[in-house]
Amino acid sequence: MTERLRVAVLAGGPSAEHEVSLQSAQAVLDALPRDRYEPVPVIIDRQGRWPVELRPALVDVVFPVLHGPFGEDGVLQGHLETLGIPYVGCGVLASAVAMDKVAMRRTFLAEDLPLTPHVWFTGHDWRATTDHWALVKSLDWPMYVKPANMGSSIGISRVTSMAELRAGVELALAYDRVVVVEQGVSARELICGVLGGYDTPDVSVPGELIVSGDWLDYEAKYLSSAEIATIPAVLPERVAEEVRELSLRAFRAICGYGLARVDFLYERDTGRLYVGEINTMPGFTSRSVYARAWAASGVPYPELLRRLIDLACARSGS
Repeated sequence: MTERLRVAVLAGGPSAEHEVSLQSAQAVLDALPRDRYEPVPVIIDRQGRWPVELRPALVDVVFPVLHGPFGEDGVLQGHLETLGIPYVGCGVLASAVAMDKVAMRRTFLAEDLPLTPHVWFTGHDWRATTDHWALVKSLDWPMYVKPANMGSSIGISRVTSMAELRAGVELALAYDRVVVVEQGVSARELICGVLGGYDTPDVSVPGELIVSGDWLDYEAKYLSSAEIATIPAVLPERVAEEVRELSLRAFRAICGYGLARVDFLYERDTGRLYVGEINTMPGFTSRSVYARAWAASGVPYPELLRRLIDLACARSGS
C-alpha cells in the first residue's frame, strides 16, 4: 500500500473570519480520501497561537483554509516558505495582492481589466477633513464601502446618503486603516473558479449568486439555509466565455497558483462585465460556490482536493 501523505489542515486564526475558516476546514477534513491522505487538523486560536509547531518531519503538505488577514494575505504563506513545507494555494505575492483591494485594483488596471469606478482613502485622510463628500464626489449613489483587507462580506456597507457613508466608513475602519468605496451598479453577481499552475490553469463554468436583498452579506453566505447560487449560471455563451477569459487574465495578473475564485458584476442595462475581485482562498464549506462550480465542471470535491494537493507538491518539487 502506498504511504499516505500527511496533510495538515490549518484553520481558525486571529482574523474576523475565524468561524468561517473552521467551517471550511471541517469540510476539507471530512472529504479528504483516507486511502491517500492522513489528515492532521491544526486549529490556530483567535490570538494566533498554534497548537503544534509545524515542521517537515511532522507533515508532508499543508492545506491552509484560513480566510482574511494572517491566513490569506501572504503572512502564512511566507511562514510556510521559510519552513520549506509545500502548501496548497497561491504564494506570497499573489496572496498579498489579492487580499489588498487597493493593490488588487492597481494590478487589474495595469492589465486593462474592467473595473467599476472607485476611490480609496486612509483613516487619516477621512479624519483630516470635514468635507467627506470631496473624497467620494466622483461616484454616485448607491456606493459600497469596504475595508481594503477583509473578506466574507465583513465590514461592508451599501450606502445611499452622507449619514450612511459616514457610518459605513467608520465600520470599515474598524477592520482596516484603508477604505475602498465603489460605485454601485445594477448587476447580476457572477463567479468563476480557477484551478491549476502558473502556465495552463483551468476555469470552471460560471455561477451566479442569488441576491435577495441589495447584496449578499455575511449572514446570507454563512448563516442562512437559503440557496445562494445558481450553477451553472444561465448566460449567453458569449458572456460565459468572457467570464472565463477574464478569470484567467485576473489569475495571471496576480501570478496566481493553485486556486482562486473571481467575482464579477454583469450590468443589467449595458451587458458589460466588471471584475469585482479575486479571492485566493474562497470558502470550502459544503455550500461553497467555488467547489460547486468545479463539481458542475466535472471535478467532484474529493478530486478537487487531490488536484490542489498535487499542485502544492508539484510546485515544491516533492
